[in-house]
Amino acid sequence: MEQEKFYYDNKIVKLFALATILWGIVGMLVGLTIASQLAWPVMNFDWQYTTFGRLRPLHTNAIIFAFVGNAIFTGVYYSMQRLLKTRMYSDLLSKIHFWGWQLIIVLAAVSFVFGVTVSKEYAELEWPIDIMIAIVWVIFGINMIGTMIKRREQHIYVAIWFYVASFLAVAILHIGNSIEIPVSLIKSYPVYAGVQDALVQWWYGHNAVAFFLTTPFLGLMYYFMPKAANRPVYSYRLSILHFWALIFIYMWAGPHHLLYQALPEWAQALGTTFSIMLIAPSWGGMINGLLTLRGAWDKVRESAILKFMVVAVTSYGMATFEGPMLSLKNINALSHFTDWTIAHVHIGGMGWNGFLTFGMLYWLIPRIYNTKLHSEKSANAHFWIATLGMLLYSVPLYWAAFTQTLMWKEFTADGMLAYPNFLETVTQILPMYMTRVLGGTLYFTGAIMMAINLKKTMSKGHIIENEEAHAPALEKLQSARMSGETGHRWLERKPVQFTIWTLIAVFIGGAVEIIPVIAVKSNIPTIESVKPYSPLELEGRDIYVREGCYTCHSQMVRPFRSETERYGEYSKEGEFVYDHPFQWGSKRTGPDLARAGVKGGKMYKNAAWHYNHFMDPQSMSPGSIMPKYKWFAKQTLDISDLKRKIEVMRMLGVPYPEGYENQAKDDLIKQAEEIAAELKASGIDLAADKEMIAVIAYLHKLGRDISESEVTQNTNK
Repeated sequence: MEQEKFYYDNKIVKLFALATILWGIVGMLVGLTIASQLAWPVMNFDWQYTTFGRLRPLHTNAIIFAFVGNAIFTGVYYSMQRLLKTRMYSDLLSKIHFWGWQLIIVLAAVSFVFGVTVSKEYAELEWPIDIMIAIVWVIFGINMIGTMIKRREQHIYVAIWFYVASFLAVAILHIGNSIEIPVSLIKSYPVYAGVQDALVQWWYGHNAVAFFLTTPFLGLMYYFMPKAANRPVYSYRLSILHFWALIFIYMWAGPHHLLYQALPEWAQALGTTFSIMLIAPSWGGMINGLLTLRGAWDKVRESAILKFMVVAVTSYGMATFEGPMLSLKNINALSHFTDWTIAHVHIGGMGWNGFLTFGMLYWLIPRIYNTKLHSEKSANAHFWIATLGMLLYSVPLYWAAFTQTLMWKEFTADGMLAYPNFLETVTQILPMYMTRVLGGTLYFTGAIMMAINLKKTMSKGHIIENEEAHAPALEKLQSARMSGETGHRWLERKPVQFTIWTLIAVFIGGAVEIIPVIAVKSNIPTIESVKPYSPLELEGRDIYVREGCYTCHSQMVRPFRSETERYGEYSKEGEFVYDHPFQWGSKRTGPDLARAGVKGGKMYKNAAWHYNHFMDPQSMSPGSIMPKYKWFAKQTLDISDLKRKIEVMRMLGVPYPEGYENQAKDDLIKQAEEIAAELKASGIDLAADKEMIAVIAYLHKLGRDISESEVTQNTNK
């Protein structure tokens, strides 16, 4: 058959690879900074733009979407062209995708530093950037599907199945979770509130891990591991079972992030059930990857690339076993809100995503530069340093987690909390936090070594931007199944049909989980005593969100004796009906604040205490690792958007009276002057128009509408 000549586009692969290295170093450096801030609070630098609350989302987004995202695109653009024997569908779309994605990353970094955030984990970006993400992601999808259609290879290889599923699922998740009503160019409120917002967010959050950090990397594993080992994939049949089971089951498991919280029991049971089921398809992928190396273990001992890939797949197996275990309610009762979750995600992030990316780059860069890796010895040193770094990072956090949960839950023989002061549990684990910094430093050092090694590799080679290739034109086959052809084999040569069935598989689980809670209002009981936030409290809440306080403080008292004794009455679903966005949190570096405003309660502090605590946390709580927030007392509260905020809240169902936006400023000033007068009575002279006043008002609101004697639940009327 006549061969057609065409050219692979290696320039786009090079650009994404360079971006992967650059953003990987940036993301790890920010991660090392925030880890240091938890060990030594002075590392917050007493500056508004470098606090833990602002840098933590910068770190997570830089690693997930900048480092890992660019690694995905590097591998996809390299492997798809070769698997389909064609150049990408459109060079222009490839360039728009690259530069658009880098622009999004830069805008995200700037917005987080300046406190522009929605506060929903891994989805903190405000609405203009959300729209940009959707546009660029669709451009990527069009380019990918267009390439599948113009291919010269009959059947779509397993790696591409995972790429397609990733594109479709992420599009659904991002759009579904990012529906919000703008207040201004840099401020919006999600359309969901409270329980609904939490469920939608963790449907997104869990599946962002599934379809951004897992399925595309499984695709990369299925391509680059066999290539690096020069071995075929262990089992084609296992890959089919692994793929369809994984993409179908993953979407159902989101609620396991909200166990024992103010979520309907059926949703919690659904999340737990499907989380346990996930072990089978997840380990199917791990087994298929490791057994691909059968007969190649001598190569593994010699090759840094294969070492990275073996540890990556092993880390994937460990993380996907631990995840379902953490979704069991008895284990979750111990692990949630502790550093166990942090250790768990870093085994996946550092081991699975990081190591597979390192192995891929070491294999790929020499090939597109038509040379050999500069130093195999340096690559092997990188492997051992990074492995030690990962262990020194994660093991202390597991130790810290057990320390936290046991201290939180311990009672004396007299039935009293053994450690009533939350700070005692923080100071106890500081040595573990310091050890984590050492581990992170080693991992970061390995990444620098890789960057130097790859730079020298590029210097001694020359990029083949347009790599010549030959393949016969695609033979047109009949639409019907051929004799002896399995149904799946037929589907593999029908990219449009394959995409449709993949879409159906990923959509079903999300629909079953989300629609009942959003569509059936009676699923969320109301509480008559819960009132909307006052204008000043609403402004204070927005400052709380801006500063990233949710990264250290939860607002969710679970129905455990240890928590009700420490914080007060456990949280109810109806408490959060006016919370846009929800603020339940996922980590307690500081105490829970759900009952911070209950007078006479265990967590209540007066205005003067809050003022002094924000100005110098260590003066009020010796040993505290909280940053100082002195700018609260200096910055004037910006209420220029107050009217619009009230209007948007009313659009979202918050029962402010018609026309209240015209009265809101007067009510805000009145409440602010009352708090300023309270501070003055304590000897603190602070103008009523400062941000500090608004934040104190918000903290005094928390839980105040609720007390054990006042809780009256109605099944929505």
